[in-house]
Amino acid sequence: MKAVQGMRAVLAALLANLGIAAVKFGAFALTGSASMLAESVHSLADTGNEVLLLIGRGRADRPRSEEHPFGYGRERYFYGFVVSVMLFTVGAAFSMYDGVHKMLNPGEVHDAGVALAVLGIAAVLETFSLRTGIKEANQVRAGRGWGTFIRRAKAPELPVVLLEDMAALLGLGFAFVGVSLAWLTRSGVWDGAGSLAIGVLLACAAAILAVETKSLLIGEAASAEVERAIVTAIEDGPEVERVIHLRTVHIGPDSILVAAKIAVRSDDVATQIASGIDAAERRVRTVVPIADTIYLEPDIYRPARSDQTDPSIRAVLRGRHIRPARVLDSPSPPKPPAPPNSPSPPKSSSPPKSPSPSKSPSRSSSSSNSPSPSKSSSPSDSPSPSNSPSASRTAEPRHIPRQSET
Repeated sequence: MKAVQGMRAVLAALLANLGIAAVKFGAFALTGSASMLAESVHSLADTGNEVLLLIGRGRADRPRSEEHPFGYGRERYFYGFVVSVMLFTVGAAFSMYDGVHKMLNPGEVHDAGVALAVLGIAAVLETFSLRTGIKEANQVRAGRGWGTFIRRAKAPELPVVLLEDMAALLGLGFAFVGVSLAWLTRSGVWDGAGSLAIGVLLACAAAILAVETKSLLIGEAASAEVERAIVTAIEDGPEVERVIHLRTVHIGPDSILVAAKIAVRSDDVATQIASGIDAAERRVRTVVPIADTIYLEPDIYRPARSDQTDPSIRAVLRGRHIRPARVLDSPSPPKPPAPPNSPSPPKSSSPPKSPSPSKSPSRSSSSSNSPSPSKSSSPSDSPSPSNSPSASRTAEPRHIPRQSET
């Protein structure tokens, strides 16, 4: 649905720019204005840009192949980058060259009223195109500011259309000022200055588009909201203790690759681990339908190996900042307990928290009638890496129930 909405904005901009370019070229033929010529080339470049976006959309829908096993979704990013190059070379470079040429060799502007009327018509059509783009963007930007939306959008079509239309309206303003001053002062220098300003404006828009589409083309991670949903979905089942690290990348605007290392219990068998991974993948696809490709690697969690500077680990912490991780039969050692008040023999299983005199601990003493906490030994005496009962013959089994999520 989002892709269809983006295509509506592209089609509206294509029709508007096609009509605007024809009217502007007619006005240039009558007036000889450099600003009108710059605006004509600008509209022609915008029309070509919309055609390129439509081509990229069509090519991105091709099915996967052996040569491209992840599909062709990045074709949309590539054609978005070509749009920025075309906008700079065809629109900005030509407008700046023509503006400098007219300033060095000024000429008289004829029929300035015709040029101003055409600029007014073009402004109306560009406003219609921009209004369509804003309406479509409002349905997907989720309350984000316009600058943030353009920087963080994963589909290139709407940011391209919005930047083009805003640059077009500003360019029309520059052309209107240039033609008006040239008409009032009888000096073509102002007309050339208007063309030069349009060229600089287009160069800035092209630079912004190039930076953003290049980032998408190289590979951007999913948004923080999507990564948070992925971490929550993986850790929401009883078979996964926690996500150790997470990597995501957009292989297209509507497709995400998810690669994560997950912590499982050390005593799980292969069938349990495989079924747990399948269940986790189903949960992820339920909350993030565009997660087409998911790779989950089981491992044992070792806190000592956790590098907090690793971006894949920071992605997990960022996704979990509103909720602590689930604690299961973790092999990670707990915090060391406070030292006992009185010294005890190294191999004694006396309770660390009870300084009162009691019977000497022995193998038979574990069958006491009262199930006091003294049966639990310190973590150093336990064969399990987590808090577990003593290793006596009558102690509780090594497996402990999962603690509730805090």
